[in-house]
Amino acid sequence: MNRPWTISDLEYWDDKIREKVEEFGLSCFPQEFEVCDHEQMLGFMAYSGMPSHYPHWSYGKSYEKLKTLYDYGVSGLPYEMVINSNPSLAYLMRGNSFCLQLLTIAHVYGHNDFFKNNFTFRETRPELTIDHFKVRADRVRSYAEDPSIGIAKVEEVLDPAHALSFQCRRNMAIRKLSRDEQEQQAIAAAQPPPDPFHRIHKPPTYAEPDLKKIPLQPEEDILLFIRDHNPYMPEWQKDVLTIVHDEAQYFIPQIETKIMNEGWASYWHHQIMNSLELPEDLHMEFLVHHNQVVRPHPGSINPYYLGFKLWHDIRRRYDEPTPAEIEKYGEPDKSGTAQIFEVREIDRDASFLRRFLTEELMRNMDMFEYQRKGEDIVVTQVSDEEHWRHVKETLLRNVGTGTIPVIRVQDADFQHNRLLYLKHEHDGRDLQMEYAEKTLAYVYQLWGREVRLETEIQGAGYIFSYGPDGFGQQRLSKSN
Repeated sequence: MNRPWTISDLEYWDDKIREKVEEFGLSCFPQEFEVCDHEQMLGFMAYSGMPSHYPHWSYGKSYEKLKTLYDYGVSGLPYEMVINSNPSLAYLMRGNSFCLQLLTIAHVYGHNDFFKNNFTFRETRPELTIDHFKVRADRVRSYAEDPSIGIAKVEEVLDPAHALSFQCRRNMAIRKLSRDEQEQQAIAAAQPPPDPFHRIHKPPTYAEPDLKKIPLQPEEDILLFIRDHNPYMPEWQKDVLTIVHDEAQYFIPQIETKIMNEGWASYWHHQIMNSLELPEDLHMEFLVHHNQVVRPHPGSINPYYLGFKLWHDIRRRYDEPTPAEIEKYGEPDKSGTAQIFEVREIDRDASFLRRFLTEELMRNMDMFEYQRKGEDIVVTQVSDEEHWRHVKETLLRNVGTGTIPVIRVQDADFQHNRLLYLKHEHDGRDLQMEYAEKTLAYVYQLWGREVRLETEIQGAGYIFSYGPDGFGQQRLSKSN
């Protein structure tokens, strides 16, 4: 039965849910809800949930794609969207049933608590989120409306900036060293190691480090590096690069904690809804929706399912460990509740899975690795005693930003010709040639001089380049 509902009904149950939130020990920002129709939700989805954003053709394309898929029934819409802000802002679909509204409200408070307390979000300044997006949107619009610049020139900068925006530091908990600190490290590293037998050894030679090299250490923030070291770039273009970089930094924590965050919200909506003593018809409908959310997706990873299973397993292992787990991990030193709140604060997906995804859990979830061979999908490894670690490592390499290649600036004046030299941190996965070529073209577009990229393809070293004559490649000999 689809019960009719009013805003007053939602307010009444929101009060009850917030009481449970406090009872369970969740710590949230003030929460605001906005009810929207499907077209508004599509717009928010195209703008990554933001109520305000600068214009760009890619957002219109995203909207039309989402709308077409929705209109033809190929894909649905999310039950809700939550913004990492203070106060937190969440959108509820007007077409949702009453029970689904209650579930999503409870789910939102799980996200809210995670945004407020997980370490990866500490530098996002949630109290300024919405204002910052509005201010940035106004700045980009002002450049587009400036007769001396115009929308075409703005998009000529936005296109490559969007393509390169996630070529940046991924772990914000690791502080970036200043230039002075890098110089001190270079000087210290150049010093010969202490030699207890220096009296009988030939004095070591001291190789003075090149402190004029830019960058002194490999640089991951490619947009900011180009902004700071391209002397011919106008100030408005530098500002656009800053805007795109800053917005990417806002979204990286969400990418890095997708499994934890969705699992945490699902875990707590399950706890909260079961504690509300709902009427039987609402409770049965809740169970249906909950099972749809946290069900496994054959052939892919459902972050709701995987995260939900892990949070439950962590709590069980600390509250009710089996004799085998006690023998393997030792006696728990805290309660399951204390442990999951601690993990919620200090982990991200990669460390979360590495620490708590066990062989037993992988086997229970029937996790496996597969490859595409032509039109066929072939299972290559399963989570048995021999291969579960391999399957786990494959998963770890493909969560968060793990699917985005790491490319660093090595030299901004290679061969003393302002040639930009980049290096790909090869982790066993080759770059896709099509994307490598397009990426170098975008870097060249922003840098204005030739760009080179060192990488490996099928075990052999290669240099890819992009300059006035287009894309080129050269295989490195072993002597190189």
